[in-house]
Amino acid sequence: MDFETLDLVRHALIVTMLISAPVLLAGVFIGLVISIVQSVTQIQEQTLSMVPKIFAMTIVTVVLLPWITAKLIEFAIEMLTMH
Repeated sequence: MDFETLDLVRHALIVTMLISAPVLLAGVFIGLVISIVQSVTQIQEQTLSMVPKIFAMTIVTVVLLPWITAKLIEFAIEMLTMH
């Protein structure tokens, strides 16, 4: 494997992490808040934590969709214009 191929794979992984990080961080943050609330109120219902996480992650995805699309288009153009 040559260094150019490794650089392409590295760049693809960085773009993937950059795009997925805000959505995952929203899920982690909401999960942490819900866990604290469940601990304080002693309510241990599994579905109580899943619904807000899914909702928050969906909202973050919809809000960041233009940015995500721009990053993916930029990456695709970069990959297609390589020599």
